[in-house]
Amino acid sequence: MFAVPDNTVVEPGSGSAPRHPVRVAMDFAAERERWRDLLRYDPSERFAVLVESGTDQEVWLMSWLPGQGTDIHDHGDTSGAFTVVNGRLTEVVARRRLTDELDVDGVHTHVLDAGQSRVFGPGYAHRMRNDGPDPAVSIHVYRYGSRTVRSLRD
Repeated sequence: MFAVPDNTVVEPGSGSAPRHPVRVAMDFAAERERWRDLLRYDPSERFAVLVESGTDQEVWLMSWLPGQGTDIHDHGDTSGAFTVVNGRLTEVVARRRLTDELDVDGVHTHVLDAGQSRVFGPGYAHRMRNDGPDPAVSIHVYRYGSRTVRSLRD
């Protein structure tokens, strides 16, 4: 489980602070009735569908059959989080050098089981894959940016 403290800073005039994206992802993961009818599995590619869109964030549902994954990419100026709902996903995170090149020696691998989350920010470069024997499902929250996905193939 990913521990996130309650937001304690409220911007003047805003009325309330936005909920942390990992809390949003975990709430959506727990409220399956909000998305279960949207869930599909595509044998040719990872499935993704927009569940909810607002002025400051988007919530996406993704399904991953065994062996499905993404190329290394970042999300431009977007920040957010994702939570694994079912199954297991492997995330490989690459560091950036000062020259904005990827450091292939500076990678970190995270294996996430159901209930675990990861947070990302602008320029966060990663790839994800279902290396397990069972289908995986995840909820992704994208916030504060253009939600651009940039492929970063070597």
